[in-house]
Amino acid sequence: MTDGTQLEIVGLFPAGGQATRIAPLPCSKELYPLGFRSEGEGAGLRPKVVCHYLLERMRLAGITQVYVIIRQGKWDIPAYLGDGTMLDMHLAYLMMNLPFGVPYTLDQAYPFVQDKLIALGFPDIIFQPDDAFQRLLAQQARSKADIVLGIFPTDQPHTTDMVDFDADGRVHRIVIKPRQTDLQFTWMIAVWTPDFTHFMHEYLISVQQELNQPDLGNQKAASPELYIGDVFQVAIDNGMSVDTVLFPNGT
Repeated sequence: MTDGTQLEIVGLFPAGGQATRIAPLPCSKELYPLGFRSEGEGAGLRPKVVCHYLLERMRLAGITQVYVIIRQGKWDIPAYLGDGTMLDMHLAYLMMNLPFGVPYTLDQAYPFVQDKLIALGFPDIIFQPDDAFQRLLAQQARSKADIVLGIFPTDQPHTTDMVDFDADGRVHRIVIKPRQTDLQFTWMIAVWTPDFTHFMHEYLISVQQELNQPDLGNQKAASPELYIGDVFQVAIDNGMSVDTVLFPNGT
């Protein structure tokens, strides 16, 4: 367990997906316009893209440095967001390497964030309340948990990670896209310490080493998609502490 109050906080913004479920789009899904923003008195309104909401909530929590991890072809994201000046933030851009899921995308930032407190959000998801990251950071400071998840109700468990947690908010199990379940809450945002960052990095190395072992036909195994919830579960199985902040009326 780590006291995150002594650590610099950075945000992670994974943008490596291909948005196949909503294709075709004229832009990266993270830049889909959803509402309007004001640029100041007399400046009028400007379109507000979906990822702007995530960055706003990070900034409200005092997070000013964010690593945006993109894939080949999503150049419109840095072209639009630039260096982060419009949000009073500092943005840096990294390229996705292995296309096997969000954990691999996040791990591209490992050399730059391995000693930081991490705040993770998904740029195509809008959530409430606005101060959600602040509350997760406060919970981590109190509990010293390795990971703190922001938990929200959902009625579509088959599309997301469902979270099994006790009355004290301690997570015991992450269930990925169950067809049937009594669980009612999913996670949408997370905060974690360097302990988990190191754990995930080493775990992904071990997964790739295992997959690269030749099988009986001397063929390399295919790499299945790995969810970040899968890595959370392995961390729990290895004794890491995962707390929650419940947002029963959040969206």
